[in-house]
Amino acid sequence: MVFFSVGYVAMLRLTFTETEAQALSHERFHHSHPRVRRKMEALWLKSQGLAHQDIAQLVNVSGKTLRSYFQHYADGGVAGLKEIHFRQPQSELLAHQEAITTYFSAHPPASINEAVDAIRVLTGLTRSPTQVRLFLKEKCGMKRLKTGTLPAKADPDVQEAFKKKNSNHAWLKPKKANVPCSL
Repeated sequence: MVFFSVGYVAMLRLTFTETEAQALSHERFHHSHPRVRRKMEALWLKSQGLAHQDIAQLVNVSGKTLRSYFQHYADGGVAGLKEIHFRQPQSELLAHQEAITTYFSAHPPASINEAVDAIRVLTGLTRSPTQVRLFLKEKCGMKRLKTGTLPAKADPDVQEAFKKKNSNHAWLKPKKANVPCSL
């Protein structure tokens, strides 16, 4: 039977060979990604015998982050430190991307709020207008079309009566000539 204590943290004993220390020293300046350079710097300082709190302060990371760097090194060596794992959450709308694209191709929405309502009906997912706008633009390749409003068909007889009633014939009056003034 194994019992675990809540406050128990396994102690890592890290040893560095001369070639590993040289690789850490080189990669801390020459790797292409800044986060990997930070990891290499932390492990290089550890290989030089600095205390953990001093390393954390010099590298500007928390103690927990520093321990995760040490764990990555213990698990995979220098190659394990080069791995970059970013959390990239995926939208639930991606599962419905094809259905959304085909629906909007056949029935283009007049506004983003109309698109929000259509997505809610199609998928059952409620998203904000900003999220829907970004999803349609970036994932579906759709873009907003700027349109103007067209006036309703006007009655030509009513227009002529309006022109005759409200016309002041200002356009028929001659303009005054520009007379230079002398001061």
